Amino acid sequence: MSVNKKKSNTKITVEIFRKMKEKGQKISMLTAYDYTMAKLVDQAGIDAILVGDSAGNVMAGYETTLSVTINEIIYHAKCVKRAIQNALLVVDMPFGTCSGDSISSLHNAIRIMRETGAEALKIEGGEELLPDIRKIIAAGIPVMGHLGLMPQSVHQYGGFGLRAKSEAEAQKLIRDAALLEEAGCFAITLEKVPASLAEEIALSLKIPVIGIGAGANVDGQVLVVHDMLGLNQEFLPKFVRKYADLGTAVTDAVSEYILDVKNSDFPSAGESYENQIKEII
Repeated sequence: MSVNKKKSNTKITVEIFRKMKEKGQKISMLTAYDYTMAKLVDQAGIDAILVGDSAGNVMAGYETTLSVTINEIIYHAKCVKRAIQNALLVVDMPFGTCSGDSISSLHNAIRIMRETGAEALKIEGGEELLPDIRKIIAAGIPVMGHLGLMPQSVHQYGGFGLRAKSEAEAQKLIRDAALLEEAGCFAITLEKVPASLAEEIALSLKIPVIGIGAGANVDGQVLVVHDMLGLNQEFLPKFVRKYADLGTAVTDAVSEYILDVKNSDFPSAGESYENQIKEII
């Protein structure tokens, strides 16, 4: 089904994010890691593009996001930046680049912003990382927090299961969200938490809460673009809706190409060049 969306030429900023929350307008966000995909996503009218460390999974084939380096995230973000005209560009701080040493964290944040042209950074962590987050925000860098399931802490959790199932963890999540808002974060991502808890947090904050596996009653949604387009066929958690099956489409197209090459049906005469040089007498 084709959906015609009237695209806005307005450049999305962190201040527009806040105003969208005030007006009750839902925020749409997707990941992208390369120029071509980012251009398509931006042209469709997305509000924000996240250059996530999920690039490690879908682009590099890493088992977790922990192997993603600062050089790799900078490379992907530079590619995406060249494609974007309207969306807000948010870039993940990879594992180990914001981890309790506020001076080192600030240095890494400045490097990512300076080398990529990013407009905001996303940082996983709550109260434990407040000194780092405050210092980065004080330097003029917008920060989106990330709570709930934090993939960079997968080994501490022992897996990618639902977070905040216990009352103690739920209360810590509520407190961390409030502390991130107080520290100056312009938005928070909540990943894989009970929908009722995510709604409670979204209602309690003045800043937008972007959900991924956090139910519908938050201020916006984010998905990995490869998941929602059906390109990543081995990974389909409950919270992902497949809007296309591009994985099958690509496989079918490549199979047809192989067959045409093997049967000498490609290239055809119309897809070939002839010598146009005429002999001069």
